[in-house]
Amino acid sequence: MRFWRFNAVGVAGFVVQLAILALLVRGGMHYLAATAIAVEAAILHNFLWHERWTWRDRPGAGVTRLVRLARFHAVNGGVSLAGNLLLMPVLVRACGLPVLAANATAVLICSVVNFGGADRLVFSHKMKTSDYGEEASKCV
Repeated sequence: MRFWRFNAVGVAGFVVQLAILALLVRGGMHYLAATAIAVEAAILHNFLWHERWTWRDRPGAGVTRLVRLARFHAVNGGVSLAGNLLLMPVLVRACGLPVLAANATAVLICSVVNFGGADRLVFSHKMKTSDYGEEASKCV
């Protein structure tokens, strides 16, 4: 069930990403800069939904939430940003795909790695607030 939720959130994040990408490119922004901004918006969107829905049985608060966000950015964000920014020029220039079609292709390629990273490194059932100390969690 978690895998399907992960993909549902990913589809919604992809809609966010495409909408922002389309708006920024139509507004005159270079497609690579627009891609970076659109991917970041999707990363934040997905993190919030994954935390509240996909991995709701693995709650985290305070410092745990901040650590998860940092890990999500590093793992899923890193894969998504690097993958998109590396694949987009290849798909647009070398393959001749339109920007939005190239972005859809890049996202599909990157998503294969992202579920495993999120499940094992970001929302791990082993990662709890107590891992960072009760005093630290009271600060956030």
